[in-house]
Amino acid sequence: MHKDIVINGHTIKPGQFLEANLNTYRLPTRTFIEIPVHVFRSIHTGPTALFIAGMHGDEINGIEILRRLIRQGVLQKLVKGSVIVIPIINIVSFISGSRELPDGRDLNRCFPGTQSGSLGSRMAYDLMKEIVPQIDFGVDFHTGGAQINNFPQTRCVFDDEQSLAYANMFSAPFTLNSPYRDKTFRKEASKKGKSILVYEAGESMRFNSLAINEGIKGCLRLLKQMEMLDTNVEERETKLLKESKWVRARMAGLFATHKRYGSSVTKGEVIGYIADPYGDTEIQLKAPESGYIVGVNNQPVINEGDALIHIGVE
Repeated sequence: MHKDIVINGHTIKPGQFLEANLNTYRLPTRTFIEIPVHVFRSIHTGPTALFIAGMHGDEINGIEILRRLIRQGVLQKLVKGSVIVIPIINIVSFISGSRELPDGRDLNRCFPGTQSGSLGSRMAYDLMKEIVPQIDFGVDFHTGGAQINNFPQTRCVFDDEQSLAYANMFSAPFTLNSPYRDKTFRKEASKKGKSILVYEAGESMRFNSLAINEGIKGCLRLLKQMEMLDTNVEERETKLLKESKWVRARMAGLFATHKRYGSSVTKGEVIGYIADPYGDTEIQLKAPESGYIVGVNNQPVINEGDALIHIGVE
């Protein structure tokens, strides 16, 4: 039997495509903010997937991935199941181009939320109440923050067989073993039995064509593997990285690397340097382990202790 999808009082039946609002939130200026939710349903019974982006307002690559999927009309060709798409969950921070909400909170540390709490807590509550119970799995799209440029990667808990299976279906270039963090969407959804992959790619407030294209192909691969979509998409295997380490700055100064993100490194290899701006001192940065560069700090002026190069170990 087909089940209706109901979002904020709107019923979406099999075979329908509809845009609803998760909820409406009032700002101090009396401005009302709505969070659009797009629902695409096949006439045939199948799983329900969630694609969500914009958890942080400055992470625009995921927003563009979902915009293109909607614009291309591919989700209207589902052969079975349903896809719920929320291109921007954090509308307020998107408007200001910031990572945080107006009160300084991080939306992805507000879960599971409360109905009468802060703005972020209310948005988290609505997402957990209205959307999560109706899905089977999902992908949460993010980008690197604070000038960190992430090579396309998914993150999941390797001990969770179902989550790892979804990561293999999505098949980003890399998949990192990433423990749950308290009060995040991924962890709270897992408590409800829903596997949420995190897709990390690119840099905040900057479009990255590789990040966008890999994200689109990953969504298509995942839907194809779940037999929800009949599409031609490049197949490949993801590299599983069981752990990762950051190379951090041992002194403040100017940072540069000659290594491209996504490339392999060997233990002890020189991968960059830090120099003082007056030409007196220059130190080499060496890879602590053999692996792959999954993230690079694009900030040239750095302080002692800053995270510079993220290396994933296969």
